[in-house]
Amino acid sequence: MAAGLTACGGDGGSSDGKATPGGSSAPVAGTQPPNVPAGPTAAKVAEPVVAGELARDLNTPWGVAVLPDKDALVSSRDTGTITRFGPGTPTPVVVGTVPGSVHRGEGGLLGIAVSPSFATDHFLYAYLTTEQDNRIVRMTYVPGQPLGGPEVLVSGIPAGSNHNGGRIAFGPDGMLYAGTGEAGRKALAQDVSSLGGKILRLTPDGKPAPGNPFPGSPVWSLGHRNVQGLAWDSTGRLWAGEFGQDTWDELNLIRSGANYGWPEVEGTGDDPRYMNPVAQWATDDASPSGIAILGDVVYLAGLKGERLWQAPILGSTVGTPKAYFQGKYGRLRTVLVVSGELWLTTSMTDGRGSPRKGDDRVLRLVLN
Repeated sequence: MAAGLTACGGDGGSSDGKATPGGSSAPVAGTQPPNVPAGPTAAKVAEPVVAGELARDLNTPWGVAVLPDKDALVSSRDTGTITRFGPGTPTPVVVGTVPGSVHRGEGGLLGIAVSPSFATDHFLYAYLTTEQDNRIVRMTYVPGQPLGGPEVLVSGIPAGSNHNGGRIAFGPDGMLYAGTGEAGRKALAQDVSSLGGKILRLTPDGKPAPGNPFPGSPVWSLGHRNVQGLAWDSTGRLWAGEFGQDTWDELNLIRSGANYGWPEVEGTGDDPRYMNPVAQWATDDASPSGIAILGDVVYLAGLKGERLWQAPILGSTVGTPKAYFQGKYGRLRTVLVVSGELWLTTSMTDGRGSPRKGDDRVLRLVLN
C-alpha cells in the first residue's frame, strides 16, 4: 500500500491510525530468503500463561538484559536509570544512571544488552537519546560497584520526539545489531548514508562488522520506519518487528542488504524492489515493540494493541498469529527468552508521556 499518510503511529499512542476492516492479522507471504524448514506446526504451539511477577513499580521499562546468574537489568526510558531485578533480587535495585540520556517523547534510555563475554569483560551496552542524536554506548557493570561511565561507540543516529528505534541485541555471530528509526524524516530510511531507518550490524567495539553489504558501513538492511524488535531463530536468521504508520505494522525476516520499502510502501507492496513482510497487523492491533523467539515461535509485544502475539515459524513465513492477554495487562513493550521461559514488560505510558492506570511490571510466562 502506498505511503504518504499524515498521522503518526509512533510508540503506539492514540494516533496510530484506524484498524482495517475486520481487524485482519493474517500472515502475508512475500519475497524472502530461500525456504528453510524450521518451526513447529500451529497445532503444536504451546499457550503462554502468566506464572508470576518478577518486578513491579518500575518507571517506563524499555530494554532488558539478562545477566549470567539469570538476574536482569532493565532500563528506564524516562529517568535514564538502570535497575537490577530477578530471582536473586526480588526487590528491584537501581544500579546507576546513564549520563547524557534525554527523555523527550519516545526518546530516552532505550535498549540495553550485555556482552557475550560479560563474565570476563563486564560490558553493558545501551542505546540512548541525547540532546543531539541517538547513540550506542558501552559501560562496565560489576555488581556492588558503581556503573561505569559511558564510552560512545556509535553516534549520529538521527533522533526526534518519535521513531527513534532503540533495540540492541547480540546475534549468534557475536556481532551487535541495532534497530533504528527515521526520526520522522521519511527520506532517511532510503538513504544508505544515513543511520536512520536501518538495522545496523556492528562489532562489539562499534565498528562496521566484517561482511556487511555496504563496504565500510554499519548498515545491514534499510527501508525501515521504526524497528524496536530483534530476534533470531534456530537457524540463525534475524527477524524484526516494525511500527507502521496508519495501516500496517510488520514482522519481517531480515536479509543482508535488503530494502524493506519505507516510505514507498507500508505493509505488503508486492514491488520487486522491496521485501514484503511475512506478517502484518492493523496498527490498532499491535504497535510492536519487542519480539522474542522460543522454540521457533515468534512472540511480539503490542503497545497500542495491548496483547502478546504468537506466530509459529513455518519455513520463511509464519502461521496464523494468535493473540494473548488482550487488554489484561495494558501496553506490552519487551518480551525476551530466559531459560525456556518468557519475560514480558508492561508500559503504562504512551510515547507522549500520557499516564495509564496501573504500574509497570515484569511478568514471568511459562508455556503450557
